[in-house]
Amino acid sequence: MIRIRIAWPGGELFAALADTPTARAVAAALPAKASANTWGEEVYFSLPAEVALEPDARAVVAPGTVCYWVQGGALALPYGPTPASRGSECRLVTKVNVLGRIEGDARRLAAVRAGDAIEVTRA
Repeated sequence: MIRIRIAWPGGELFAALADTPTARAVAAALPAKASANTWGEEVYFSLPAEVALEPDARAVVAPGTVCYWVQGGALALPYGPTPASRGSECRLVTKVNVLGRIEGDARRLAAVRAGDAIEVTRA
């Protein structure tokens, strides 16, 4: 298991990543700094990693799932519905690689504003 810290001006959270090829590539790219983007109840930000879509990639995930958006080269952190969602589901724009889970309440991500500085480190 790989544990990471995601921090922004208004807070921080921790996440546990499974041992997958994408999680290892993301961990190898740390520490990283980026500018936050928001899309409905999803925060995403650039975190370049050379990875392919994994066999279990999917577009609909549980709130608080840590995802890697291969096509966008970004870490994606959905905590509720996005503009693509049907009902209350967390639906991302395309299939993503599932890396792990946010520890605690993922709704803390609602405090992230577009343009906020994000820093991701190993915890």
